[in-house]
Amino acid sequence: MLILTEDELLLDDLLRLCAAAGADAEVVHGEPPTAGRWERAPLVLIGEDRAAARPQASRWPGRRPGVLLVGHRPQDPAIWARGLELGAEQVLRLPGDEPWLADRIADAVERPGPPALTLGVLGGRGGAGASSLACALAVTAARQGRRTTLVDGDPLGGGLDLLLGGERLPGPRWPAFVSARGRLSCAALAESLPRPHGLSLLSWDRSDVTRVPADAMRSVLGAARRGGGVVVLDLPRRRDEAVDEALGQVDLGLLVVPGELRAVAAARGVVAAAGPLVRDLRLVARVMAGDGIPAAELSRLLDLPLAGELPEEPGLSAAAGAGEPPGSRPRGVLARFSAALLERALPAGAAA
Repeated sequence: MLILTEDELLLDDLLRLCAAAGADAEVVHGEPPTAGRWERAPLVLIGEDRAAARPQASRWPGRRPGVLLVGHRPQDPAIWARGLELGAEQVLRLPGDEPWLADRIADAVERPGPPALTLGVLGGRGGAGASSLACALAVTAARQGRRTTLVDGDPLGGGLDLLLGGERLPGPRWPAFVSARGRLSCAALAESLPRPHGLSLLSWDRSDVTRVPADAMRSVLGAARRGGGVVVLDLPRRRDEAVDEALGQVDLGLLVVPGELRAVAAARGVVAAAGPLVRDLRLVARVMAGDGIPAAELSRLLDLPLAGELPEEPGLSAAAGAGEPPGSRPRGVLARFSAALLERALPAGAAA
């Protein structure tokens, strides 16, 4: 970041915001910056004191994007005019505009691309196989070379790190993020989390912490989504503020329902609770041996579009006991289902 100000209080604020975002800051005193410095900086922050000094416009480098005029004093119409002359995108007042400026600095550092495709997986009833599908989707996306984050949204589920065989891997679990607020660095989040099977995993542990505030969920998912690729959420059937926050960030929701009458009755409650919060909720019909309810009938009974039929995968429990997570066998049922679903859900031409 390039900072131009002689106001020590303002400089302290701007340096603090840059440090919080992990941004290198270069301060230029006195003369206008050279053309090279001006053009290379990801963002230029000009103090209102420098704008008020009104140096000759001809001595300043040419216009460029990413110039912000920042100050503490109440609005002064003359500063707006000077901001237009300098080509500033915004005129900001601290501390009121501090959250917006912090996000803008972080964006300049991270240079975010398209947000991640976010998949949320829920079970129509307990034991429906939602966690297995969530793991399979994440393992498959990572095997395809996509940046992948798997988020365990169920504090009472025992921890997805166990299902992935990553319980001994170092790295933070949810209790380390319960006090998170505001913006998190997507790069720092991805680098800190355990990485079993090539994906970033945020799991619950076996501690007494069983609740995450909505603000923490918002911060974590915001960072994961800005990183791009694929984010998979394993979500509980119960709702709280954090689950509601997660549901609101889901691009495609998948409700896993076995073809049995009791599962349909339970799933109707999940649809009523979660459906209004998910922009696109679809049914994954678990194929049952014998006289299970057909997928088309499940779709009609739940009034949900069908995302696909998912048969049982032989040997899944034994494989998990041997340290092979769901989806780790490329030719297995879960892996093939996940690959097909990702191919349909990801934007056309999305690079691995």
